[in-house]
Amino acid sequence: MQVFTVQNMSCGHCVKAITNAVQARDPAASVRVDLAAKEVGVESQLDAAQIIEAISEEGYPVKLV
Repeated sequence: MQVFTVQNMSCGHCVKAITNAVQARDPAASVRVDLAAKEVGVESQLDAAQIIEAISEEGYPVKLV
């Protein structure tokens, strides 16, 4: 599992937007969001750069932990 720090997440809409962005590129991806810790865990065939790009396109600053 790859873990990313994603700032500016605060609600269910954020969770859904990030999950959908990753799963649009890899429908089989497993996405776990921890709003309190500002972390997103992703199990996917995508590499870290592709996941970062997908989340960034939704307007969230993101970096690999």
